Amino acid sequence: MSEPLPSSLAVAPAGLALTVEQVSAPQHSPEWAGWLADLGFLPGEAVRVLRRGAQRTGNLVVRVGQSTFALRHAEAECIAVTPRHV
Repeated sequence: MSEPLPSSLAVAPAGLALTVEQVSAPQHSPEWAGWLADLGFLPGEAVRVLRRGAQRTGNLVVRVGQSTFALRHAEAECIAVTPRHV
C-alpha cells in the first residue's frame, strides 16, 4: 500500500520533492497568504521539508526555490502541496 499524498506542507515527510499548489490563510490572519507569497510560496514553486521539530506540531525547516526558512506548523498548514514530478 502506498503512502497517502501530502495535502499540506505541515504533514509532508522530510525530503520529499513537492510543488506548491495553493496558499491560503486562516480567517484570524488573512495577511499570512501575502506574507507567504512574498517569501516565495507561490503555485508551481518547488518546495521541500528539510527538517521537522521534535514535536509533531513543531517548527519546520523548508526550502522553497533557492531559499531556506523556518515555518511554524500553523503557517505550513496554509500551503497545499503535491509530490513533484521530475
